[in-house]
Amino acid sequence: MADTWKLHDKTFVKYMSAAKIQAGVRKLAATLNREYEGKNPLFVVVLNGSFIFASDLLKRVTVDCDIAFIKVSSYKGVNSTGQIQELIGLDVAVEGRHVVLVEDIVDTGLTIVKVIAKIRAMNAIDVKVAACLLKPDAYQMDEPIDYVCFRIPNDFVVGYGLDYDGLGRNSADIYKISD
Repeated sequence: MADTWKLHDKTFVKYMSAAKIQAGVRKLAATLNREYEGKNPLFVVVLNGSFIFASDLLKRVTVDCDIAFIKVSSYKGVNSTGQIQELIGLDVAVEGRHVVLVEDIVDTGLTIVKVIAKIRAMNAIDVKVAACLLKPDAYQMDEPIDYVCFRIPNDFVVGYGLDYDGLGRNSADIYKISD
């Protein structure tokens, strides 16, 4: 794709190349393979934004595992609403399982912390988070984000599954807002 991308009323500039993203995904998969050997983890993919990251990551996870999906949303435009609306719930048992939540981006942390609490209440052995992106300057919670490909500034980003009001998910690169 081009170095700039116009989505709705905003312009975005290329921030992270597909090659750099894939290098981070490979490194994270290697870590997960080491840490979950013999544990048969359940990877719970948080939709919609995580679909590309999860696909790339889980193709490289070689340990026996299960994969499930949930869909939650807390964004309107370029801002988090702070309110979580669960759209599609988890339909597999997590009791006695090691659960890894696969998330595209963690910024304030409100969404992922509520998801962690819900999964813990289902009696998982443990619940960890694997995120493609973490915005440390925006993160407001005490819950650790266990596995992170990239720490980024508190900029609004699109691409690689991330969107701006529905547009922008379909890029292998990541773009940040420029205006």
